[in-house]
Amino acid sequence: MSRPAVNVLVVEDDDVDIMAIHRAFDKRKLNNPIHVARDGVAALAMLRASEIPRPYLILLDLNMPRMNGIEFLQALRKEPRHHDAVVFVLTTSPAEQDRKAAYASNVAGYIEKGEVGTGFVRLVDLLERYWDLVRLP
Repeated sequence: MSRPAVNVLVVEDDDVDIMAIHRAFDKRKLNNPIHVARDGVAALAMLRASEIPRPYLILLDLNMPRMNGIEFLQALRKEPRHHDAVVFVLTTSPAEQDRKAAYASNVAGYIEKGEVGTGFVRLVDLLERYWDLVRLP
């Protein structure tokens, strides 16, 4: 059964991490559309303008300017059209308070960048398996 390509919204302010995510998708020969927002404010604007078609999932950093990841999650969950978005936190923060706050906003997973390793290939492998098995909203 053919499935539509899953759009990926990367909410990240670090150019090195953004490039690493792109390289990991290229290395795995995945052609998923990747959209980038530099902070939560920009990400919400993109979602509200319907720039990211469904199905989509969000890779979310926590430490960003203007609107951090936790603030973004709280705002996203209040959005009628986007409250059910699948979000994976991808962060450097090992803080238990951040992890608890993220899961309180119903994230699909909390991933520490250091655990993923260089290149983010393991992350992309996880995402590919996820959207192969799970029906996204």
